[in-house]
This record gives sequence, structure tokens and C-alpha cells, in this order.
Amino acid sequence: MSSSTLAHPPSPSKQKVTQHQQDHALAPSSFYKAKRPPFAQQVITKEREKMKQEQQQQVLLVIFLVSCSRLATMAVSYHDYSEALSKCILFFEGQRSGYLPGEQRAAWRGNSGLGDGAMLGVDLTGGYYDAGDNVKFNFPMAFTTTMLAWSVIEFGEVMPPSELRNALVAVKWGTDYLLKSISDLPRRIYVQVGDPISDHNCWERPEDMDTARTVYVVEAPKAASDVAGETAAALAAASMAFRSVDPGYSETLLRNATSAFMYADTYRGAYSDNLDIRGGVCPFYCDFDGYQDELLWSAAWLRRATRDEHYLNYIESNAQTLGATETINEFGWDNKHAGLNILVSKEVLEGSMYSLQTYKASADSFMCTLVPESSSLHIELSPGGLIYRPGGSNLQHATSITFLMLAYANYLDKTSQTFNCGTLSVGPASLRKLAQRQVNYILGENPLGLSYMVGYSLKFPQRIHHRGSSLPSRKDHPDFIACKDGSVYFNSSAPNRNVHVGAVVGGPGDDDVYEDDRADYKKSEPTTYINAPLVGVLAYFAANPTTPQ
Repeated sequence: MSSSTLAHPPSPSKQKVTQHQQDHALAPSSFYKAKRPPFAQQVITKEREKMKQEQQQQVLLVIFLVSCSRLATMAVSYHDYSEALSKCILFFEGQRSGYLPGEQRAAWRGNSGLGDGAMLGVDLTGGYYDAGDNVKFNFPMAFTTTMLAWSVIEFGEVMPPSELRNALVAVKWGTDYLLKSISDLPRRIYVQVGDPISDHNCWERPEDMDTARTVYVVEAPKAASDVAGETAAALAAASMAFRSVDPGYSETLLRNATSAFMYADTYRGAYSDNLDIRGGVCPFYCDFDGYQDELLWSAAWLRRATRDEHYLNYIESNAQTLGATETINEFGWDNKHAGLNILVSKEVLEGSMYSLQTYKASADSFMCTLVPESSSLHIELSPGGLIYRPGGSNLQHATSITFLMLAYANYLDKTSQTFNCGTLSVGPASLRKLAQRQVNYILGENPLGLSYMVGYSLKFPQRIHHRGSSLPSRKDHPDFIACKDGSVYFNSSAPNRNVHVGAVVGGPGDDDVYEDDRADYKKSEPTTYINAPLVGVLAYFAANPTTPQ
């Protein structure tokens, strides 16, 4: 969209098309719609229908038995938050691209994408694959990195030293790549590596991929406020995470964050509106909800990292023109509004910055939608109590919103404050209680008794939608597996060959039903931006497992 017109104005129904998994369905002939022999397909369909009916019956029975207690007294075995934290961070090692270090713990992975950027004579190796494919989408990768860094900033002090180190390593794997992506500023920014159409037409290991590693570039004066802004936010947040452990690297991150923000603010508009790259970035990670939130979000992070009055003035003076006054109760890779309001509210609560009161009012309003006792319109919950938003990959909403609840609870707690939902006064204890219900649901306190984190508990998804996990590793199968040769593994009903420990899948629908089906990408595909906010959430509960109920 241009700086003067919103080509894709935010709307409540937008959630149905803003998710990455929804985009896969639009990729022609992809493995997301793999073909099977008619008879086999009929058998599979009947089996799935039978399994779904059985699960729905099971869900209804469990809900009937525990509806009064809201699942608060389920098995204590699901409460090993320290184990879950460790595995949540480990997940990122399975998503790595580039040369893997000697201490790589996800041993089923190998080097990949070693020529990324070579077609343009630049080094774009490293970074993360966003989900179960082999493409590096900078927009969600930058958001992932921001949330990993925010997890360290907010909850690093309570992390065990070993996990704090692992979390910082995960942040740095993202920031090292993001620094490469803006190394040619102010002339250009690299926003994606890999042709998603050809990638999604194949089912192959990242170590084998022979699909086009197209580099998508935005050249000045073309706009990329969203990607450049989120990159600035990630680098600014990471500079704070590294400030005490690596001051030199922290300074590098902050200096580059400033450059990225300057590009974002100078050339305003959405990167996906550039026609020369639109076919590669859309519909996968289009900017559906506008670039304005990333401008405010990145300025807010630069304000927090630098304490510079320039950024304070920016978020004050642009609140109206860039949409901060809009009530948008969403937070994720595309829409930063709710997170922005929580982040800026810290200044109001701790610094009495009443000029930012608009942000604080929006933060309170959003929190009220999560409080069952409030009179506000509420965010939808499944019968079993999970936060639900339409569009697929629902756990991205549950983890990001849960993170915001805990961050806001921290800010309230530090200043001994509460907020009002009508006549109801809400404090940090209430938010933490709500947050714990969400994380417990993810870890197994749900109608199916299923942990949605792979490798955690005795019952977890076995057939996740993930190429590297489902195919045999090179150690077990050294021979090359070509593009279409992996279909036998995609179509197999057997569990994935490699357990992708820590991967949190997209999760159940609004009926709490989850079929363990590799082809059902909306539910079975993990993403980096599901796990990233969960790192902070689990860190808090690992240190405070007995939050009052």
C-alpha cells in the first residue's frame, strides 16, 4: 500500500487470511494438497471422519466432566515448565539454515542454504526457516527474533543460566542473519530468500533442496516499512538482551536498528505492494494489516533501547496518524498493535508518561477482552478454554497473547497498580492466572490430554507438517532425496522419522479437536513465531510454578 492509501485496511475478518498456513493452500500443486490414488483417498477420508467423530465425543465428555473447574485440577505431570522451556528453545536449532555449529543439538539437521545470496553476490546464509518449509521469510523471522529478545529482556533474570545462554544463542542466530539483510542500506534491503512456489511443490530436506533460492530485494526509494521496521525492532530489542553480556555486539545491533528504522520511515509503504516481488511474498507473508504499526512498534523499541527523546516524540506525535488509537485486539507477525500498546504502557506505568495515555487505555481495553468476569466483548475461547482466533495456526495467537498478559502483569506488579474493566478492578495475579491456563492447555491440560509441544509428555503430535522432521536424516539416509521423491514420506501414516523436540504445532480448532495428520497443515505445522513468545511465558512459570489459582 502507498503512504496515502490503505490498500488492505484492517478488519475483523482479516484474521481469516493473515496466517501463513492459509497461504499454502493457494500454492498450486503443492504438497499441501498432495494427490493420492482415489481408493486410498476414500479410505483415508473415512478413517479421518471416524477419528474426528470419536475425538469430538471424547471432547464433549471431558468438557462435561471438568467444565466447573475449567481444567484447573488436571495431572500435575503437565507442569514441568523447566523441561518445556528447555525444549521450546531447542526447537530453534531444528529450524536453522546455514552452516551448523559443532554444538548443534538437533543432530538430525545438517548444513543447508549455503549458497543463499550468491545469485546477487551477497552472503545471506543463516537465519531460520519459518515453519515446515525451506524458505526464509524475513518479515516473520524478524518478529520471531523480536519476541525471543523480549522474552530475554522480560524474563531472562529468572531463566536458569544454561537456558538463558541457549535463548541468547537463538536470538543471535536470527540477528546475525538480519544484519546481513540490511548490510546494503540505505540502498536496498533483502526481504526473503527462496521461491515459495517451487519450494511448496516439493517435499525435501533442507539439506537436499534444489529449488530456486531466489533473493527478493527492495531497492530505494521503494517502500518496505513493515520488514525494515520489524527488523529495526528486532535489532533494538536484541541490543538490550546483549547489553550486559556482549556490549560490542549490542552496540552494533543498535546502530543497525537505527539505519533500518530510517529506511522504514523514509520510504513509507508495504513491501508486498512492490510488484516486482509481490508474486513471491504474497500470499505467503503479505502485509495484510498495514505498515503503520511496524513504524510505531520499531520506534517504541528504539525508545526503550536508547531512551532517546526523538523516539518518544515520534510515538507521541504519530499516534493518531499511524493508527495507534484504533482498537485492534491482535498481536502477531503481521499486526503489532496489541503488543505496541503493552510495550508503550510500561512508560506510562513506570515513568508517568501521561502523554502516552492513549496507548495505556488501548492496552487496558485489550486486557479486558481476556478477563472472563469483565463486561467487555471477549476474545473467543474454545470449549476447553483455549484462546481462539480464526485462520489456522491458532496457537500463534495463544502464545503471543499469553506473553502480553505476563508482560503487562510484570509492569503492573512493579508499580503496584491495577486497571479497570468497567467496575471490575484487575491486577497482575488475575492476568497470571489466565496466562497459566493457556500454557497448561498447550502442555496437555486440554480435553484430549495431548501436549501440543512435540517431545513433551508421553502424548504429543507424531506427524507434524515439517519436511526435515518427516524425512529421514542424512545420517540415516545419505542418498539425495529429490523434490517429488519425498512424497512417500509425506503421504505415509507413520510417525515422523525425526522427533522435532520443542516444536509447537498450529493446534486444535475452535472445537478443541486435533487430528494428528501431516496433511492438515493449519493444525499440524509448527512455526518459529508460535515458539518465540512461549519462551518468555515458560521462563516465568518455570520460576513461578505455583501461581495462585
